[in-house]
Amino acid sequence: MTEVSSLTGRLLVATPALADPNFDRAVVLLLDHDEEGSLGVVLNRPTPVGVGDILQPWAPLAGEPGVVFQGGPVSLDSALGVAVVPGGPESPESTPGGDGPLGWRRVHGAIGLVDLEAPPELLSTVLGSLRIFAGYAGWGPGQLEEELAEGAWYVVESEPGDVSSPDPEQLWRAVLRRQRNELAMVATYPDDPSLN
Repeated sequence: MTEVSSLTGRLLVATPALADPNFDRAVVLLLDHDEEGSLGVVLNRPTPVGVGDILQPWAPLAGEPGVVFQGGPVSLDSALGVAVVPGGPESPESTPGGDGPLGWRRVHGAIGLVDLEAPPELLSTVLGSLRIFAGYAGWGPGQLEEELAEGAWYVVESEPGDVSSPDPEQLWRAVLRRQRNELAMVATYPDDPSLN
């Protein structure tokens, strides 16, 4: 088996050719990627369900819109918290190991996973933004690499603001538009090419 170069912390942006309706115009933040598979959350699928409806203690910390996002088609009955903690490992909120505040595990840069079993008060003073996701997107060993080879996804760098985009429905276009190559042109791809 070939060694897998980790894409953890990067974004998968669905190409217009991706036929799976679960991922139409999806922007996926990869939370884990190694030889055992990949796991991520779709950043641009808000639901009508408020965070307070399912996780009341975390509702005051959730960014706008204060709703649960559909993180992907897998385990829709489970919740994941993804949050940005501004500052580096040397910030005063860091644990002695230098990996961030208690109740938060760094994924990439300032982006990390929140332990939703922890008391929200542990993080209330340090979180820059919080999103709650129902479910996740998952790929088995080699599955994502096959999809990448087929041209189903663009892989681009994430920015902390992607997690808390105030206009998640426009995130697909916004992420593509900020690329400094031909991908910026893909942002103009029509929603329905047959109407062109």
